[in-house]
Amino acid sequence: MQTEKIRNVALVGHQGSGKTTLAETMLLCAGAVRRRGTVAEGTTASDYHPDEVERKMSIYTSLLHADFEGKKFNVLDTPGYPDFAGEVLAALRAADAALFVMNANEGVQVGTELAWRYAAEMEKPSMFVVNHLDREDTSFRDLARQIQERFGRGAAIVQIPGGHGSRSIIDVLLMKQLHFPEKEEGAFEAREIDAAFREEADRLHNELVEAIAENDEGLMERYFEQGTLTEDEMRKGLATEMAERKLFPIFVTSAELNIGVCRLMGFVANVCPSPVTAAPATLEGGATLAPDANGAPAALVFRTMAEAHVGEFSFLRVLSGTLRAGMDLENAQTGAAERLGTLYALNGHGREPIDALAAGDLGAVVKLKNTHTNNTLRARSSGVVAAGIHFPEPRHVVSVRAAKTGDEDRLAQGLHALHEEDPSLVITQDPHLGQTLLGGQGELHLSLAQGRLKDRFGVGVEFDRPKVSYRETIQTQARASYRHKKQTGGAGQFADLSLLVEPIHGPFEPPAEIHVRATHEHTTAWGSKVEFVDAIVGGVIDMRRFFGAIQKGVLDALQRGPVAGYPVGDVRVVIFDGGMHAVDSNENAFKTAARMGFREAFRKAQPVLMEPVHTVEITVPEAHVGDVMGDLNTRRGRIQGIEADGFFQKIVAAVPEAELFRYATALRSLTQGRGLHHSAFDHYDLMPRNVQERVIEGAGALAEEEA
Repeated sequence: MQTEKIRNVALVGHQGSGKTTLAETMLLCAGAVRRRGTVAEGTTASDYHPDEVERKMSIYTSLLHADFEGKKFNVLDTPGYPDFAGEVLAALRAADAALFVMNANEGVQVGTELAWRYAAEMEKPSMFVVNHLDREDTSFRDLARQIQERFGRGAAIVQIPGGHGSRSIIDVLLMKQLHFPEKEEGAFEAREIDAAFREEADRLHNELVEAIAENDEGLMERYFEQGTLTEDEMRKGLATEMAERKLFPIFVTSAELNIGVCRLMGFVANVCPSPVTAAPATLEGGATLAPDANGAPAALVFRTMAEAHVGEFSFLRVLSGTLRAGMDLENAQTGAAERLGTLYALNGHGREPIDALAAGDLGAVVKLKNTHTNNTLRARSSGVVAAGIHFPEPRHVVSVRAAKTGDEDRLAQGLHALHEEDPSLVITQDPHLGQTLLGGQGELHLSLAQGRLKDRFGVGVEFDRPKVSYRETIQTQARASYRHKKQTGGAGQFADLSLLVEPIHGPFEPPAEIHVRATHEHTTAWGSKVEFVDAIVGGVIDMRRFFGAIQKGVLDALQRGPVAGYPVGDVRVVIFDGGMHAVDSNENAFKTAARMGFREAFRKAQPVLMEPVHTVEITVPEAHVGDVMGDLNTRRGRIQGIEADGFFQKIVAAVPEAELFRYATALRSLTQGRGLHHSAFDHYDLMPRNVQERVIEGAGALAEEEA
């Protein structure tokens, strides 16, 4: 297919808006299927995975294709549940336009809001499809008003419903009333607009003409001269305004009854951008790459999906050139060579082998050896590297371990494979607390990952509450002396150390009797600072020989603090006196003396536990603000501010990490699924005494268990 005849569109929006049914009806309108499947029966082309059939919801993005009015449609049907935001991001990256499907009964929902932010960041042309208009309790005008309030005056009404129970739509671009007979094909008959809608249609037509003309001087002049614009002029103006994200047309459909879908596809074919007219692909470093079918081949792997009995499908957006089976390409990230196998055009689970994929087209290839999501395939040494898809940070994190001893290696391999397929699944190793963390967008996201580990890699896994990375520190200054003396028959061990410890609050201010010779700063593996002060005078200890051992002894003690076994942070250690033996002193002796002396001084210096505190941004409808703020108070959260964020309110709060476990689930429960949050570590803070006592008690019980 020629690049200019391709239309790549992503169906995005909240769960339950009807995206999958709309996609199925689009295939029917194009003649790609003879009979529509249904979500309820699990027979749609796009929701074919067993998990989707069982739950009756989209979980993975499906790629569909069909020819309609001389154009090739590539339709990306995305999930609407917020747990699968990574799928939406990848689909938007591959698409040239976003169709925001909205449930006419529900209004602007958080899934729509989230997808809108992603589309705006990528500067994707967008339009709205108000669905489910066959239902009696819908109010198109209320929803249109909400859309315009939230997304701006660029949201322009192109269609309105022809009344409850009617199978017609008033199209104010065509200025016709479109009647859709009760038959599967979705063909329509254009008639004159009924008198009951004529006045409203005239007003909306004039508003649409003015919106199209106001940003184009040539069109504005013709509008003033003629009092209107021709249909062709309006289409061209709409295409320009959509490309610049100045206009966002609002269409209406009932996908389930096949009302308005074929007309919607006609608009997409005539107005939405092709890969040629869309913004060119962005490369690393900020350069761009135009979609030239005759250029050097380059493609972005925007999604990876493993299927039983088939292998790993790599979904491709061809950025330049033409891909053919048997072609040798280079993975820009790894440098590895990849030979393309059979290329496929997909209709969900349906696969059609094809000869080639030209620039701008979407398709798939199976069994690439070492290529994954976000990788660029290119002609060898071409230098092309597509800018990567930025996947969202995890909203829900669990500690994961193999259910069966001996499966640790298989678990590690499985987790790595899942991350390569879905980068929004993030794996983190925490060696200090001895745990592997798996992060995702919510409990369902992680539950599905758990099932895939079992089914594909044969490893059962258990999820636990993650250990919190508490820190131990001190509040005051204290001293201790420790003498390590051991005689075992031969050469003995001897080391005598006097230490001063204090929190780091600024430069060291030594007492009169302590004379600083040198200062050494060290940053631990967990990010805390330790300052070592050499204040040995008179040669009582040979610091050139034993300083390294003293430092190692203290650092060993820092890894498991004396209070509850958590890493120690931000302390100053002053070595100010001691003694050594000409024969029995050695590095091991001073390492032991330093470790034990530090622990003794630490216990005297009013030790405390510090806890990680996160900055949390929560986006919720205004009606739920009170409930969310009340819940934050129970989590020891401190409200930092609240401000309007479009149709929603954004609450910013500082919340201890320990109180955020399963917060994504709690927030959805509080807000009827309409709340989202993002959190990021901000700082460590002193724990309340009662909370600290519980943590210390728990650490002691765990130590007894392990013993």
